[in-house]
Amino acid sequence: MQHGKYRFIVGFLVVPLAMYTIFVIWPFIQSIYYSFTDWTGLSPDFKMVGFGNYSRLLDDDTFWKSLQHSVLLALLLPVVVLGLALFFSFMLNVGGRRKKGAAIAGVRGSGFYKIVYFFPQVLSIAIVALLFQFAYNPNSGLINSALGGVGLGSVQPEWLGDPDLALWCVMAVLVWSQVGFFVVLFSAGMASIPKDFYEAALLDGASRITTFFRITLPLLWDTVQSGWVYMGILALGAESFAVVQIITVGPGGPDGSTSVLTLLVYQKAFRDGQAGYATTIGVALLIVTLIFSAVVMRLGRRERLEF
Repeated sequence: MQHGKYRFIVGFLVVPLAMYTIFVIWPFIQSIYYSFTDWTGLSPDFKMVGFGNYSRLLDDDTFWKSLQHSVLLALLLPVVVLGLALFFSFMLNVGGRRKKGAAIAGVRGSGFYKIVYFFPQVLSIAIVALLFQFAYNPNSGLINSALGGVGLGSVQPEWLGDPDLALWCVMAVLVWSQVGFFVVLFSAGMASIPKDFYEAALLDGASRITTFFRITLPLLWDTVQSGWVYMGILALGAESFAVVQIITVGPGGPDGSTSVLTLLVYQKAFRDGQAGYATTIGVALLIVTLIFSAVVMRLGRRERLEF
């Protein structure tokens, strides 16, 4: 059985590794190379500028403001999304009233709620952003109309037009669009946890909160940690760009209050014709993403629990 083992392994790995190198690793290498040039993105001619783009980056106030917004989203979005998803999943699987012959049960109609929570995943992020753009309209939007309908007509913010609220409005869109996916993911994980664990804990007098922190969360920790990294990458990457690009003033406004790194890369490359500088910002974004992932994996490291 050992004969030809390594040739067999290499035969299976060579194609996917080659594709990964061509479509993932090589573009990263190209981006790093172009970050040392003054390439416009349109002309084949460019010249090397050394660390000029990086020096410019350090003195760019727009970059630092965008970095601040991206880091804020990466820190807060996973907390809110995963926290809500864990709560809803626990209620759907364990938080209901006890039924005959079962020590634990989910809330009534849990299957229907899972479909409702997952529904935003059926829609593309562009459609979700457009729906919320209409909802945030200060004159005829759903939110202000609802406030006026309940007698709160004097409390009708500008939402996306208010620099203090615009970024939080963007975050609300991302939360609404992502919670459902993790509800289904965590529900699947909770369904695989043996019911005997919960029954034994409840017989010993443990509360629902205790069972969550002592049984559910430790056994789901690997899934939660992966979800944390995934949500951070979404917050730093394409999802935040799509929402900011579609619904905000400018986009990125008002007054740069919703600008994020991915939007800045897009604007410098396609609006300003500064592809070399845009790739420099992309390299900075890559470094931030790697640091975020490494910190989450390091802080979330714990002994693996099996059942």
